[in-house]
Amino acid sequence: MNFEGKTAIVTGAARGIGLEIARTLAEGGATLVLVDVLEDALQEAAASLQGAASVQTRAVDVTDEAAVEAMIDEVVEETGRIDILVNNAGITRDDLLLRMDADEWDLVLKVNLKGTFLMTKHASRYMVRQKGGRIVNLASVSGLVGNPGQANYSASKAGVVGFTRTVARELARKNITCNAVAPGFIDTEMTRVLSDKAKENALAAIPMKRMGEAADVARAVAFLASDDAAYITGHVLPVDGGMAP
Repeated sequence: MNFEGKTAIVTGAARGIGLEIARTLAEGGATLVLVDVLEDALQEAAASLQGAASVQTRAVDVTDEAAVEAMIDEVVEETGRIDILVNNAGITRDDLLLRMDADEWDLVLKVNLKGTFLMTKHASRYMVRQKGGRIVNLASVSGLVGNPGQANYSASKAGVVGFTRTVARELARKNITCNAVAPGFIDTEMTRVLSDKAKENALAAIPMKRMGEAADVARAVAFLASDDAAYITGHVLPVDGGMAP
């Protein structure tokens, strides 16, 4: 897909799915802005990307509104526009409901949902002015069907789904689309730490009987960010091997 002449911001881009999304957009020639709190890993990620028109890095906490707003303003000042926003930054703090600490609940909702809200709020202001843009949020199969031990994560990702559909309706007449991709169990650092039993249970729930790869998610995101998806908005695309009904 062709992203030449377009500026794309990807959060949580230092590794895993975020880095793979950035790589896919780079292959299309996008100007990339990689956002993450992991500054050293962010620099390594930028160095690994080839094909992008240019790559910038921003060590920003997406839950800090002042920092997010300043970063968005800087990007527009330097590149002139924001065409694509991918809200990928997210964390897990898994535990069963009766053992879950309130701080674990608050932190996951803050990063996964508030971070998506803040990035979208400030980036979309510029998209409205330029009368066009693509927003792609990372939800999760856990936000669609639930998952034991992930009450906080599932709630945050279900919130992302509702947020996505509302933003899509608010911004549609400005030629801005807002969609979500809902990955299932993807082979990343986040899933590699799961116990063998947890992995076994996960595989049993996947009709395709295998974990997905980060590239599977990245290609779905790239499609929704492309001109080919110009008439698709408010959609949630599961990339889960058939888990979601």
